[in-house]
Amino acid sequence: MRLVNHERNPLDLRTTPVHLGLGSRAKPVEGFTWNPEVLQAYGSAVAADGAEGRMVMIFDGDGLGDHWERHPAGDELVVCLSGSVTVTRDVDGVRDRVLLGPGEATINPAGVWHVVDTAGPTSILAITATLHTDHRPRTDTRPTEHVGTPRPEEAP
Repeated sequence: MRLVNHERNPLDLRTTPVHLGLGSRAKPVEGFTWNPEVLQAYGSAVAADGAEGRMVMIFDGDGLGDHWERHPAGDELVVCLSGSVTVTRDVDGVRDRVLLGPGEATINPAGVWHVVDTAGPTSILAITATLHTDHRPRTDTRPTEHVGTPRPEEAP
């Protein structure tokens, strides 16, 4: 994994996210994968940007998300590019759902647990404050309306 300066070639945001950092810098993240070593290397490479750093990436999906996540350092923008996506947030123990179609977006507030489900082939663009992002496995197979958010010590 390495950050690239001044990339002039087209980028596929599905495989090469872009890090937005301090000083209005935009740097492609070559060799990015979701394995722990690469995530740690990415975190170290962008640590100086602190809470202001953002990752821009496109995700393709079809079905239920497999994990909940939250971004304590900042808000996340989720844009539906194609298909249909439901973003479910757990706000003070109440599930809040937002259905998005192409061109529509929602903001996941900092620190709020959320999960993304797609109906059929879907592409989304996410702009995420990645510093200290938390994940937990999804244990429900169908969304429910009112479920409390476990405290960190209770999370699976």
